[in-house]
Amino acid sequence: MFSDIEGSTALLRRLGDRYADALSAQRALLRAAFADYGGQEMGTEGDGFFVVFGSAADAVHSCVVAQRALSGHDWPDGIPVRVRGLPLGPRPRRSRRVALDRPARIAERASGAQ
Repeated sequence: MFSDIEGSTALLRRLGDRYADALSAQRALLRAAFADYGGQEMGTEGDGFFVVFGSAADAVHSCVVAQRALSGHDWPDGIPVRVRGLPLGPRPRRSRRVALDRPARIAERASGAQ
């Protein structure tokens, strides 16, 4: 599963110094949801995660739990942090880079809270 904060650059500009707190809260909320469903964090880049789960169902359930946690969080200045996530399906058998390029492009088109 990939995740990414929608409009993170604009959010950084709006929150300024408070962005670090928002990013930290987002990471904690997502990591708790990943852990609830046995997700293994394979990597992070900027504000996003790449996480592997035992099943697609676990990935989807984790995304639902994460979205609920994000929407219920008290964000700085009431400005919501909207995260998009994309469950990918079975672990790729081909090279990691080739297998992840297409899902990464799809994830970029998603909106926050999807």
